[in-house]
Amino acid sequence: MKKLLSLATGCCFLLACTNQSTEPASGTAKDTISTTRQTEVPQSEFADARYTEMGKKGLAQLSSGDMAGWMDAYADNAIYRWSSGDSLVGKKAISDYWTNRRSKVIDTMEYANDIWLPVKVNRSQRGPDAPGIWLLGWYQVTAKYKNGKKLTFWVHTDLHYDKNDKIDQAINYIDRAPINKALGQ
Repeated sequence: MKKLLSLATGCCFLLACTNQSTEPASGTAKDTISTTRQTEVPQSEFADARYTEMGKKGLAQLSSGDMAGWMDAYADNAIYRWSSGDSLVGKKAISDYWTNRRSKVIDTMEYANDIWLPVKVNRSQRGPDAPGIWLLGWYQVTAKYKNGKKLTFWVHTDLHYDKNDKIDQAINYIDRAPINKALGQ
């Protein structure tokens, strides 16, 4: 029994002597994993909240029919896309479409239940997503059309800002079928 107890005690001492300290050694040794994680730039991060205010201002301008104020946020080379694949290229084309739409098709527009997320994309994930500032917005729209029809629906919009804080890409994710039906198209 004494031999077994001595053998067990000896094994405990040997195992205890081979364990390394969990405390970092003093001097120049560094934890390379945590250092790398601290210096690596994340793929994306939250952007300045002022972009949320810019998005809210744009919706208010579009709602009130202030098309010149709404268009002021767009770059000359902007592209406006819908999830269906349709698009408008250039500030003039976007302005012509929406000015006509607000004056001849839409009587009133109201926005509610809006949610905003400003994101800074530091590097692309897979492809066409552009680095820079994106403002993601979700909101409910109630539109009354000139023909008397009224429709409530949800929209998701992605806005990309260029280096001058002008919108150079706008993407609207919307089901246009109910809108076209309300308009008799």
